[in-house]
Amino acid sequence: LPLAILVTVYFFARPLYRGAPYAPSDEGKIARMLSLADVKGGERAVDVGSGDGRIVLALAQKGAKAVGYEINPILCLLSNMRIRKRGLRSNARVYRKNFWKEDFSAYDIVVVFGVTYIMPALEKKLRRELRPGARVVSNYFAFPTWKPAHVEKGVYLYRQ
Repeated sequence: LPLAILVTVYFFARPLYRGAPYAPSDEGKIARMLSLADVKGGERAVDVGSGDGRIVLALAQKGAKAVGYEINPILCLLSNMRIRKRGLRSNARVYRKNFWKEDFSAYDIVVVFGVTYIMPALEKKLRRELRPGARVVSNYFAFPTWKPAHVEKGVYLYRQ
């Protein structure tokens, strides 16, 4: 039992100081996020802190080349198992990486379910790296100075 507690703390509480805790988006929010993002086949999309991969899967099912970045190895494994099970390996993949170290310039769509304390730095990173026309969809948390193009029931759409 003590080992199980240590493993749980390491993989699920440790990310709190480096990003956001794992909190899955419900199906209604995912549908709203994809609708606002206006996903088109062949676009490149990334889920920042992808958790269990449900948004990466949804993006791939809409035809996007979808990538997720997640630092929790258990959630990465679960995500990639779900991707394989649904036959989406050619369009979806979750990497165990720290998204702060990744370059977002190749993406057309960025999806984020962050927390208040990461949003200012993430806003700066995305505005610096994304090309014109890129869309950013944020579930629940708004960026501090970036004005959303549209807001719908707690989901924010931003355009670069």
